[in-house]
This record gives sequence, structure tokens and C-alpha cells, in this order.
Amino acid sequence: MEQVPLDAAPQIPSLSDAFYQELRSAIRGEAFRRGDPSFVEYSQMFNGDVKVSAFAVVCPLDAQDVSQIILFCRKHSFSASIKAGGYGTAGWAVGGDIIIDLCKINDIDIEPPAPDGSFTRIRDMPLVGSKGKVRVGPSPSPLVQPAAASSAKRRREEDEELRSYDLASETVANFLHPGGPSTPFADRHPVTRRRLDVPAPMLDIPQTSSGSAMSGSSTDSNMSTLFSLGPLSSSFTTASSPSLASRIPSVDGVWMTANPPSSAPGPSPASVSSLDDPFSYLDDTHSNPAPPVASTSRLAQSMPNSLFATPSFLESSTNILTYATPIYSHAFMTFGAGKRQKEIDQFSAANPLEAVSLSGGRGAVPYHVPSAAHPVGSAIMILGGFGFLGRLHGLSTDNLVEAEVVLADGQIVTVSQTEHPDLWWALRGAGPAFGVVTRYKARAYPVPVVFAGNLIYRFHRATAPSLIKHFRDCVKGAPRELYANVLLTAGPAGQDSLVVIQMCFVGPKVKGQEFLQAISSWDGERCLLNEVDEKSFLHQQDSVAQVLRGKVGNKWFIRSALISSLPDDIVNKTVLQFADTPVGCTWLFELAGGALVDFEDNCIPKAQRQASFNVAALHQWDIDFQDPRCVHSAEEWIAETLAPVTVGGPLPSFLGRQEPPGRVIACYGENWAKLCEVKKKYDPDNFFRNSFWPLDAEGEIVEPEEHEPQHIRF
Repeated sequence: MEQVPLDAAPQIPSLSDAFYQELRSAIRGEAFRRGDPSFVEYSQMFNGDVKVSAFAVVCPLDAQDVSQIILFCRKHSFSASIKAGGYGTAGWAVGGDIIIDLCKINDIDIEPPAPDGSFTRIRDMPLVGSKGKVRVGPSPSPLVQPAAASSAKRRREEDEELRSYDLASETVANFLHPGGPSTPFADRHPVTRRRLDVPAPMLDIPQTSSGSAMSGSSTDSNMSTLFSLGPLSSSFTTASSPSLASRIPSVDGVWMTANPPSSAPGPSPASVSSLDDPFSYLDDTHSNPAPPVASTSRLAQSMPNSLFATPSFLESSTNILTYATPIYSHAFMTFGAGKRQKEIDQFSAANPLEAVSLSGGRGAVPYHVPSAAHPVGSAIMILGGFGFLGRLHGLSTDNLVEAEVVLADGQIVTVSQTEHPDLWWALRGAGPAFGVVTRYKARAYPVPVVFAGNLIYRFHRATAPSLIKHFRDCVKGAPRELYANVLLTAGPAGQDSLVVIQMCFVGPKVKGQEFLQAISSWDGERCLLNEVDEKSFLHQQDSVAQVLRGKVGNKWFIRSALISSLPDDIVNKTVLQFADTPVGCTWLFELAGGALVDFEDNCIPKAQRQASFNVAALHQWDIDFQDPRCVHSAEEWIAETLAPVTVGGPLPSFLGRQEPPGRVIACYGENWAKLCEVKKKYDPDNFFRNSFWPLDAEGEIVEPEEHEPQHIRF
């Protein structure tokens, strides 16, 4: 069957001339009717399996424009849908008669807190196009300045630039595409992956390390040797850092110790056991320091000279914890709903706030808003949002402090803890069903450097369970600074599947290396690649997308769950099921907990926050291929295999297409009844029905096929 172009639907009329002129005269932004080439550009979704039936797409410039569009839709009984990035797999963003694309509302600013901890209210912020506040550090580049009304072609070019993820790790890029750039695996039709069913080799060779030839500090390794079965000869010892108790951040968010850490030998793989405290062997041991390894930190190479961040300085014992001490425990970032998370992180990196260098001089540190990894749109701020900073600072939703919202009747309101508190409670976790957020203000935190990267192993059904269990035991009781996940995914073209462990310690190598030591001590298989090293947070945010090699225009299907534990039998069943999935399937376990349990003032319930792991099946496959297993394998794993340990529903940001209404309601648990009351107050006729909301205006269940856009090949 031929692919159906987004604009090739002759039975769908365009907006009439009269309606079009009325709409254009009411707003400052642009409007594009079906048939206009720009209509296709602005209505495109990351998931290619969404049929767009809208009459027009409108690009407002501000909240007043959005208000006028809503009033226009209500007057003429048009439905509206809201697009803020276009990454939602269900397609709700383009399900309305009129698509409101918020891409032109893209102003952004950062400010330190006032002496009393307060911030500038959104209503008092400079208008779009103004230069904003004076900042410390380099001036913003054209990339992060508020954009003028750009053409659809320029928007497409910007999208393509944002979808480049190889800066996360050149080593991983070379590994996944040996011999140079190649077509991603997702361009191939899904087939059952080749498996190694012979007994796994018993190796007693030490694991690769960040100091080995396979580490991120060596980018000219011959990647073709990574799949050989030959032994690796390099090993390393690592410097110990203080006990876990002394790693707790101070009230201003800066990690401090009284003395440089002593050194400790790394244990042999056989000496590491999966006990309650897998890091206990690091305490109270002493030895000679390990030979220094040159840092590949991009952050160190790009920071201002005042920070004294040269490679030799990074290796010295005086570099205890970080490159500079932040002056503020947090800052406040204000950004328009058209900003994608990568653009926000780019702005953060280009606009650091003042800090104190280790010499006592003037330095600078970037501040980042907690968010999911790239690529995501701004709606992540009102749907949950769990990422590398989540265990330390909470969900994206938890760090929102104010929002400019256009309601279903066209009113423009500022929503916060003190204004419309009931809507404030509902907005943070279920926002798309309650209004159009046009501007956000959120807390951002200092992230001078992260010690992060990937450990990559060949997937083997005989040994993968042992590796996952080892990971599970290693991260038990880990500090909040440590994010970690393990994922099962497709390998390079023509190769076997992979098990990838990703870790991100929010802090420098000297504090995070002990966790790498513990995780990398597993000796059931040879580690194909270990590129964990110091990186900027901006680059780390690209790491998940780099491993997934997600492609715009593919079919996407996502299912997720929160689980209370990860028992051995669940691990064993997971590995057996994954072994029979098609190419393009990725299954993820990421450590939850930490700061997630600190927040109870929004609609995401306590039970979900107490989960041990967030789990997701992230499936993509070629738009021209149909394979029911791409959907059924995800459904079976999440709904059946994980059912005994599932806690309620998933985080709302992981809701996908064709979600059963019961799963949506379960996202909010005991908060659902109150959420329905707030919905009735602010959107009584369900104007924002093009969202995950599973009820109609009368409060009756609506099945997904009744309120979700059609899928081209679902």
C-alpha cells in the first residue's frame, strides 16, 4: 500500500476564504490552509503514522493570538488541537480542525533569584523580541535569540539541526555506524534479529574501562574489532571518594568535601557481590592513585579561561568536586511554548550564570531545567518529564513555578501556587486537557559537569539476565546524583542486538567514578564499549536519542509502566520476550525514586512517585512495513509480563496512541476524581478534547479510536 501524504486527502476541504480572512484578521501570526505547502511543514509529526485531517494550521505569536484562535473555533464550532513540538506519538497535536502550532512563541530568558528568593512574574517579563536581562557570560548566539517569523523551510532546517545527536559521543557514533555515517537500522524492514544461541563464552578478562582503548578518551580505535571475541587487556584502578553520607549536597546544591579523596584500588570483577550496599567496598580503603587519564570533557575545553579548567588541572588532586562553585542554588528560566527542550538546553549552555572559580576568581556555570532527554517539546513541563536530573531535582512538572495559560473560553490567566490554585494542581501533570500554556517559568539548577556515558554489551539471551540483575543490585541505594538505566536495543546494521547501560552522575569524575567501577565490574560478557567520561549536560541530553537512532517519519509505538521492583523472574521473562522482537524495538528500565517522592502538591499521585523503576517499550519501524509484533510485543510485555509489579498507570508524558482509558485514568490514581472536578470547572464542554483526556463532555468514557487521529497504517 502506498504511503498517504499528509495533504493528499481530497475528501477533506480546506478552510473557506471567508473563514480564512476572518481568522487572519484576528491574529498577528500566520495561518496556512490545506493545500498550502507550508501546511504540510507545520502539521508534520515526529511519528509518521498519523493522518492529518485539519482544515488549517495557525502559528500564533503570543497568548492573545491563541485566545483569538480559540474564540474563532468556538464561534464556528471548529475543534482545535495544540502542537508544541510534535513529538507525541498518539497524534493529538494535529487531531483538530484547526491546528494551533506554538512554534513562534519562542522567547526565552534566565534570571537568578532575588535576595528574597522571588522571581519576575511572567506578566512583568519583557515582550517577545526584547533583549531581556543582562547576563553573565557570552552573549546569546543567533540560535537562541527569539526568532523572527521564519518560513516553513527554515523551520524544517531547524528541525533537522536539532535532530543531530552525535555530539553526545563521537565514540558511540563510530560504534553504531562503523566505517562512517550509514543509514539507520530503522530504514530496514523489521525482521527477527539474529541471535547467538551457543553457550556464552566464559571470560576472566577484566572489563574495559574509561581508561581503556575502548573508552571515550580514545576516538581513533578500530571499531571493527569491537565485535570480535578476543580478550581485552587493559584494566584500571580508580580513586575512591568519600562515603555515601558525605556525598549529600549542601543546601545550595554544591557537593563539598573537606579533603581531596584518597585513592583505592578497584576490586577484581570476582570480588564484587550484589549486596545491599554494592559500593561498600570503596569505604576506608587506601592505595596509590591510579595513573591520570586525559579528560575528553567538552565542557572543560569550552569553558572560559577564568575557570582554570585545563586537562592537566582536571587530573590534579586539587580538582575535588567541580570546576566552579555556583552562587545560586537555582535560577528561573522563562520560555515560550514553542521552544523544544534541546533549544532550551542550548540556551542554558550559552548563557551561564556567575559562579566562583576554585581560585576564588570569577567563573560561570550553566543552569538547566530538569527534563526528559532530547527530543521532547515544551508540553513535557505539564505531563511529568523524567530525565537525568529527575532523581536529584524531581520531574519537570515539579519544577514549574508559574505558567501563562489560555483557557477554554479564551481567557488569559497566570497560574501559580497563589493564582488559580486548583488549576495549578491539575495543570502540573494533566495540563493539555485544561488549557494552552503559552509561556512557562521553571526552576533551573547548576550543572557544571556530568560524569556520564554508555557501557555497551552484546545482547545474549544466556547472559543478559545476569547483567540486568547486576545493574539492579548496583543501583540499589544509590545517591540522588546518580541516574542510571539499562536498555535492550538493536545493534549496528547487520549485527546483534545490544544491552546498553547508561549512567549520568551529576558531578565530576572524581565523585562518580566509583559508581562506574561497580556497574562495570560484571564479567559475564566482554564489554564492547565503555565511553563514560566527563561531559557537558547539553551533550548528555542527546545520549538516549543517539542510541535509539530515532528517525522522524517512522511509525512509532510507545508503552510504559512504573514498577515497584524488578524480581528475577520478571528479568528472565523480559529477556526471553525481547529475543523475539523485530528490529527497531527498544526496552528500557530506568532507576526512579530519589527526589520524585519529595513532591505531592500536583496531580501525579504518591504511589507512582514511589515506584522503583520507570519502564518503557520504545518501538519504531519503517512507514511502509506492517508487522503486528511491533505493537503486540510491547503490549504483552507491559500489560502481562510486568503486571505483577506495576504501580498504577505510567507517567503521563509516556502515554501513547491507542491507550485504553483505564490506563489513562490509572496515571492519576486517587487524584482522578478531583481532576474531573477541576476539568468540569475550567473546560465544561471539553473543548480540549484533542488530548489524552478519555472522557467526553458528559463524563462518559471515550475509546481512543473515537478521539485520536486516524493512523495511516495502524
